[in-house]
This record gives sequence, C-alpha cells and structure tokens, in this order.
Amino acid sequence: MQKKNSPVISIRKAPKQTRSMHLVANILEAATRILLQEGVHCFTTSRIAEKAGVSIGSLYQYFPNKQAILFSLQENEWKQTQQDLANILFDFTIPPLQRLRLAIKKFFHTECEEAVLRTALSDAAPFFRDSYETTQQEKETMLLVLRFINETIPNISDEHRYFISKLLLETMLSIGERLSSHTNSFEEVDKWAEAVSDMLCYYIENNIPKDSNNKSR
Repeated sequence: MQKKNSPVISIRKAPKQTRSMHLVANILEAATRILLQEGVHCFTTSRIAEKAGVSIGSLYQYFPNKQAILFSLQENEWKQTQQDLANILFDFTIPPLQRLRLAIKKFFHTECEEAVLRTALSDAAPFFRDSYETTQQEKETMLLVLRFINETIPNISDEHRYFISKLLLETMLSIGERLSSHTNSFEEVDKWAEAVSDMLCYYIENNIPKDSNNKSR
C-alpha cells in the first residue's frame, strides 16, 4: 500500500477505443520527446499536453499527474525489455549459454540507448519503487530468469536455482545501470558485455552437475 502523501502513479482509466488509444500514445510520445529534447525541468503536464496537441483536460482524463506519465513510460520500457530478453533466452535454436551472452549484450545496449530518457525515469523511481505494478514487474522478470536457469541447469535444488537466477539478474541490472550513466561508447559496452558473460557463464558451467547431459554451450 502506498503512503498517503505519495502521488498516484496509475493511469486513471485504460483507453479502449481506437481514438483514446491514439490520444494516450500521443501523450506518451510527446512526453518522451520532451525528456529527450528539452530535459526533465520542462517535463510538466501543461508542456506535455501542448507538445501532444491535446487539451490539458484530455490529458487529465488518463493521467492524474506527471508522475503517472513517467510511470507509464517506465512500464512500457520494462515490458519491451522483458519481451526482448524472452525472445533471446528462449530461442531454442541456440545453445543456452550462447543465448545468455546475446541477452546480456542486448540488455546492456538497451540500457545505454536513450540514456537521457532512462536517467529521467530512474530519477522518478522513488515515486513508484514500492508500487504494486513495480513489484509485479520484478516478479515476472525473476520468473523469466528462473525458467531459463531451470532449462540450463535442471538438476539442482530450488534454493540453488533461485540464488543463481538472483545473481544473474542483479549483476545485469547493476552493471547495466552503471554503464547507462557512465559509458558513451558501444565498443566499451560490448567489452563489458563480453566480460560479464564470461564471468556468469563460467559460474553456471561450474554449477552444472557432472552427470548432467544438458548441452549448455
């Protein structure tokens, strides 16, 4: 439950008709452009409405405040990243550890693209860090990694599987966040991705039971 003095971050109502869907999409697109082109200091509901070409009343029909708009942007980013990772991690035409390497590289690149937008979303995180939506998103991401580790190392305890999944996820998140704010070169990002991949793949390989027939390489 959110504190009483916390701003409401959920959308007022989900758009159902094509027209309202386009309206919400225009608002979010305008919000993204403002963050990228004008900076967070210009990120106000009135400026977003002006940029989107809609009335402030139309904006407030769906978003109670700018924090709710930021959260919608963050939620969309989470969903896209999660889908990208799932597409890579569960491409069964590629060996598991190769998929992990591709997923780490993709994640680090994604974190470093549009760094200004990601920084603004990160700055807004305190408004929704403890929200129900954030908690659910974190659970879904963890389940994704657990599913991958279960396939890669099937014959281990649930506790051990959870630890490896948590280690993998926390390592990717913390290093990805660091790279997005301190790295401008994708060449350097690739070096980090390769090094982190080597480290995590080595750890996973050394935790595969000796008698396992799992083809992880």
